[in-house]
Parts: sequence; structure tokens; C-alpha cells
Amino acid sequence: MKIPYLVGIVIAIVGIIALIGLTQDSTDDSQNKIRVAFFPSIVHAVPIVGMETQTFADNLHDDLDIEIKIFDSGPQVIESIFSNSVDIAYVGPGPVINGFLKSDGNDLKILAGAANGGASFVIQKNSGLESIENYSGKRVAAPQISNTQDVSLRHYLAENGLIPAEKGGDVFVLNIANPDIYTLFAKGDIDGAWVPEPWATMLVEELDGVRLFDENQFWPDNQFSSVLLIGRSDYIEKNPEIIKKWINANEKTVQWINDHPDESKKLYNEFLKSYMGRTLPENIVEKSFSNIIITSELLENSVYTFAERADVLGYLGRDGYTLDGIFYHENISVTSNEENHDG
Repeated sequence: MKIPYLVGIVIAIVGIIALIGLTQDSTDDSQNKIRVAFFPSIVHAVPIVGMETQTFADNLHDDLDIEIKIFDSGPQVIESIFSNSVDIAYVGPGPVINGFLKSDGNDLKILAGAANGGASFVIQKNSGLESIENYSGKRVAAPQISNTQDVSLRHYLAENGLIPAEKGGDVFVLNIANPDIYTLFAKGDIDGAWVPEPWATMLVEELDGVRLFDENQFWPDNQFSSVLLIGRSDYIEKNPEIIKKWINANEKTVQWINDHPDESKKLYNEFLKSYMGRTLPENIVEKSFSNIIITSELLENSVYTFAERADVLGYLGRDGYTLDGIFYHENISVTSNEENHDG
């Protein structure tokens, strides 16, 4: 089968990202610069637009350079935090929580929010997945095991009494990269996929998929912090003023995006052109943006809830967990306003 032109574009982009990742060393050479990691996806509009408008640069010291590091998965970002090759990053709650616990709470902190929502469950037109009774033998996909969409998909299945095949059930959950999800969906080899934007919109617009629901409907007030701004703990400790200025620029960028939605969409595509050599069709960008809430508000309770869901799925170990200290509060004891959430 001939893969549609659009997915060819995105596969090329992912290939370039992989190459960029391979060229990134693990040396801590952060003197006189701040190294920021994010994805070239629409849910990461804040760092992308903030870089394009020079908001981050204008908020920092003139002699401080910003080094951009592009990734295509959260776990890669967390590993770069661990290896001291990234100072701050934008990433989903799944990898952040795993990274915090893996480092015994020592290596990273959540600084702010950057987006709410932006993921959907998209199904094949004739899959029958509108009804829970029809999931037996079906194949559904999410990008990566234990990532944000994977936890949400498996939680949804569990809430409806459905068990993945690897645990003795009869629903097949595939954890594969977004481009592969697109290809398998195009071939009809999977029945549905829980994916972030712009992939969800691509499945609908390019492959005639049906958006069964937006993930936000499963969260209180239809919101959850899907993209978080995080920092490496030792960098935060050594550079509190830089962190304060970045958080401030993050808020300014959020406001600018919400005040200038059309310009923000154009800047997003300009970024793709500059850094990836390709762009996405305007209708994909337009519809994807409409499914995301751009906000710096950090919904701490959604992070705790996400951790509880991941823990029930067995992703956070067997000995309990605590998120004490995961949130950065300027000039405030990190643990003073947080409850101990043991699993």
C-alpha cells in the first residue's frame, strides 16, 4: 500500500529528530547557555512559539544562549536529564513521574504547565469500538509503554473491565511509534489508537478515522496537565534566577498564543520548516490546535491522579511511591504544601 504523502512528511521529520538525538552528547557543557528539550508536536506549542517569537531569549540574560534539543519521546528526554545534557524540558506526566521516582526524587522537578489535553481515541469507522462489548479480539495502539497515552488507554480499558492480552485478556494493546500507528491504521491492521495531536487529527482527516472521544472528558473539569515544564534539580538549585525568568517567559508565551492563535499556527509551521525541513498542511494544524488548551496553569491534582492510575497498572513498582518534592515552589519548602501520596 502506498503511504499517504502526509505521513511521509512526518516520518521524515521523525528521522531527522532521531539523527539530532544521536548527535547530542552527555557532557555537562551548560556554562553560559541553557539547554531546552521539547518535541516538534503541536502540544508543545509553548516552547516552539516562545522560541520563534524570541520571548524566552528576551527574558533571559543577553549573554545566555538557548540550545534547542529536539526529541520524539519522553523517556529519551528524562534520560538526557539524568545524563546532564538537558537543563529544562517540556514533557508529559508519564515520563516525568517515572523519572522522578527512578531518581528517588532527586533529579527533576515540575516547574509549570504548558498544555492541557490534546489526545484522543480514534477508531476505524467499522470497528464497532463505540460499544465496550465489541473489544474482544480488537487491536488498539498507544505510542509507548508507560507513556502518557499508554497509561490513559490502559486505564480506560481497566475501567470498563477489559484486560490486555498480555495479562490474560483478549484485547491486544500495541505500543508502537506514532508513524507506525499511522501506517497500521492506514492498512486497517489496528482498530483504534490513543494518540496525541497532530496524530489524532491526521488519523481522522487523512484516514477517515472516527474520533471516539477527547481524553479530557475523563478528567475533572475536562482538564489535565498533559505537557509539563520540568527542570533538572541541580540546575534549578544553581540557577534560580534563570529558572524564574524562564517560568515567566513560559507564562508570557501562553498569553501570546491565546491572544494570537492564527499567528501561532503559522509560527509552528515555520519552526517545522526551519528545523525539520517540512511543514504540515494548514487544516491539520488548525484542527489540532482546536483540541488543545494552551495554559501555564499547573493542575497538581491531575499529576497525582495520573500517578495513581499508573500505579494501579503496575507501572510504579510494588513497594509504594511518593511524589513529595516533585513540584518546584519558589522560596517555599517543596514538601510543605504537598500530601504524601503513597501507592
